[in-house]
Amino acid sequence: MRKTRREGKPDHRSWTRKPPCQPHPDPNHSLDSPPSRPPLSSSRLQILEPAAAADEPISSPARPRRRNPRWASRNRRGRGPKRGVFGKSEVGSLESEVGSLTVDEGVDGKEETGGLELINEARESEVREVGNEESETGKDKDKDEDGGEDVMERLEKLRLGVEEPELSDEQLRNNSQSQKDEIVDPPILVNVRKLLAMESIYGDNVFIFDREDGLQSLKVHVDIESPNGITVTTKLNSSGDVKTIDNNNTCDFSYSFNVQYLPPIVLTCLLPKSYPSHLPPYLTLSVQWLDSTKIANLCSVLDSIWKAQEGQEVMYQWVEWLSSSSLSCLGFDNEITLGPYDTRHVEDRRAVSGSVSPDVDVSYVRNFNDERHHVNFQQNLSECCICFTEFPGTEFVRLPCHHFFCWKCMKTYSDMHISEGTVNKLQCPEAKCRSMVPPSVLEQLLSQEEYKRWESLTLQKTLESMSDIAYCPRCETPCIEDDDQDAQCSKCYFCFCTLCREKRHVGVECMSPDLKLRILEERQNSSHLRDEQKRRELDMINELLSVKEILRDAKQCPSCKTAISRSGGCNKMVCNNCGQYFCYLCNKAIDGYDHFRDGTCELFPQEVTRAWEERINPRQVLRRVQAELYAAHGQGELCPNCRQFNAKVGNNNHLLCWACQVHYCYLCNKIVRRGSQHYGPKGCKQHTVG
Repeated sequence: MRKTRREGKPDHRSWTRKPPCQPHPDPNHSLDSPPSRPPLSSSRLQILEPAAAADEPISSPARPRRRNPRWASRNRRGRGPKRGVFGKSEVGSLESEVGSLTVDEGVDGKEETGGLELINEARESEVREVGNEESETGKDKDKDEDGGEDVMERLEKLRLGVEEPELSDEQLRNNSQSQKDEIVDPPILVNVRKLLAMESIYGDNVFIFDREDGLQSLKVHVDIESPNGITVTTKLNSSGDVKTIDNNNTCDFSYSFNVQYLPPIVLTCLLPKSYPSHLPPYLTLSVQWLDSTKIANLCSVLDSIWKAQEGQEVMYQWVEWLSSSSLSCLGFDNEITLGPYDTRHVEDRRAVSGSVSPDVDVSYVRNFNDERHHVNFQQNLSECCICFTEFPGTEFVRLPCHHFFCWKCMKTYSDMHISEGTVNKLQCPEAKCRSMVPPSVLEQLLSQEEYKRWESLTLQKTLESMSDIAYCPRCETPCIEDDDQDAQCSKCYFCFCTLCREKRHVGVECMSPDLKLRILEERQNSSHLRDEQKRRELDMINELLSVKEILRDAKQCPSCKTAISRSGGCNKMVCNNCGQYFCYLCNKAIDGYDHFRDGTCELFPQEVTRAWEERINPRQVLRRVQAELYAAHGQGELCPNCRQFNAKVGNNNHLLCWACQVHYCYLCNKIVRRGSQHYGPKGCKQHTVG
């Protein structure tokens, strides 16, 4: 691929890629475009083949490079530890690495010094040159601010702005071998720094490119991970469902969320022929969620790392520092603040920012974190909370509430509720979680017939829970009731009264259900009605009788107004339609059993309690019968606790309540805790006549 420089001179450079694994060509991706955000559908960030221009073919095909199978990829999940082949004590921290590195003494001192200064001077001069050109046209300025200039062009401009020192053939060979050892081929135990090459350590996160002029170029996706999670905060200037924080500017909103995985920092390097003996690699940093000022600060730290070990390989230290210490350098130890978005930043040619706006950055960071969590979940074993069996993550159904269950249990759970018609109870099986199972999950779990049944039952339950819905008496089509208790069917256009289900009667009161029932019963004895008419009126009679019985015994749910009857048990009712708890006595919505502890309503009726006691303790039944018999003669006293009558047996004044099992005194009618303290010379007498 040929490029043309800004001065109009043809550029004979040609770029080809060296993939770290088998290439997968894709004509929709271009290496000359700015670094794009990695795809969220895969945990491994991949680079695809460059696309040729419309009228220009690719100069040379990519040459795949074989990786030594003995060196495991650093970014592969589920195959050993994620990071590092040797222990932390062997690698050491960044400070120990920089302090232990020494400068190569085999080159001229004049050529050693000034490598980084030449790059800085060239970058400053180029910024001034670009500034002059921007003042003339103004187009390139907008292009740079938007990150439109591709990374390779930036690297090439940095390379052209530096005058490389003249090296001998031996020095060139040594640098070339060092570059190959650092990037691709792991040498055999030279030292700890060179034990693992970049490609062997970072695996699929490293992308290698070759140029026809012999220079090496590579791109590394540096993963940023916080095992304990980190808070990401951004300020918004528009209204929305966000968390507000009091500050001086009442128009600003602050939105915060926690993540464990951040989108990677993309480090792109072009290795000059004088690296590593004299010059550092030309680099660019591309981050989609940081502004250019913060990225420029990271570039400055990478420059200082090169200064500390000038003359030696530095890319491994760069990647390790970006992965472990970049957040601390920016002051993001506990919280990451996105933006600012409304200020103009000082441009560093090497800093490429993809930050656009709060809504774009927030959704991108959250989606990346969720996708990485999902990928890690699928690659690990987990235990189902229903059957307590371990399965790989691909065998689980993960709900939006982040609870997960195996496919078989969720299939059985869904089929049970569909067959029983309790679609409103298709919630997350986790205890105390009431989030509904989404339709997208049900569509995968259920068959086509079961899913249609779920849709039909859900529609029916929804219509039944709406208080302003009435069914047409002719075709049973659901209709919307107006303020006058009238409705018009949208199918047969019949106008009817929603109270009596007869045709609309403006200004006339509805016929009472009893009168209507009596009229229909009398019409059944008429011989002038046809059989079909008699059948319809008989159905109406049965319906009126059902409604009469419901009104006599049932209570309406305070939430959805569904009629519910109590067939037995306690007075705490649960609506089968909407799941609302309410008291059957006072018809109030409640939550738990606290309502019955106040004493206003009883949890169980007295006849139910009495029936249970008769079955559980026959002796209590005998005492109750005795108390009722002695009550006629006045030989007894009411219990001070439950107010039940208890009989005095013989001369003993110590009574035991048959209902609540409380001990009390017949003489003073007080509860007795200890008989030895209550009865005696200074207290009540335990035995008296009468």
